[in-house]
Amino acid sequence: MKNKVIPFCLLTLAVLFSACNTSRNTNGPSDTSAVRQVQLTAPENKAVAAFASGCFWCTEEIFEVVVGVDSVISGYAGGTAPNPTYDLVNTETTGHAETVLVYYNPEAVSYEELTKIFYLSHDPTTPNRQGPDRGSSYRSILFYGTPEEKQTAERVTATMNQERFNGKIVTELKPLNTFYRAEGYHQDYIEHNPNNPYVQQVSVPRFNKFKETYTGKLKGNH
Repeated sequence: MKNKVIPFCLLTLAVLFSACNTSRNTNGPSDTSAVRQVQLTAPENKAVAAFASGCFWCTEEIFEVVVGVDSVISGYAGGTAPNPTYDLVNTETTGHAETVLVYYNPEAVSYEELTKIFYLSHDPTTPNRQGPDRGSSYRSILFYGTPEEKQTAERVTATMNQERFNGKIVTELKPLNTFYRAEGYHQDYIEHNPNNPYVQQVSVPRFNKFKETYTGKLKGNH
């Protein structure tokens, strides 16, 4: 995402990865007003959770295929500036990270299972970076909404750190205080832009790697 690419990449790869940012700028301005704070409440018998694990395009797609997840919103959380836009977040001055808000049925999938999916679907050992994307807006954050969720987050993090990531996890554990819905063109971006170069070269491989790793239930043909 798009414009903060690893410095030692070849120029051709830099052009490839920045193409995503260029294409969204074509459509972005008319969608800026769609940025808004979302109420952190869920319908009756449902629950809500939030995760930041790099580019929210792919994070959104990953959680959407999990059985028990009803819907996912791409947005911004973890920062201090009110009503952050994509361009503002990309200045790395607001404290926000690209985040997804997940609405789910706790009878079908637990918060603990979602935290495991979070860790299995990205690299939680790279500070302020996921793949070609660099900056604090791409950092790894596991949000919690209640004391019980905090305990779960701490337990899963400790287990993953010991069993899978060799003590190298840099993920932040933070309370979910506010969440801002991102501009309209970010929502379901991969579904609407499957041929985008960034999607093809970064998002799709990440999604496929997750599917190869995860042994839980996924929707449809996934």
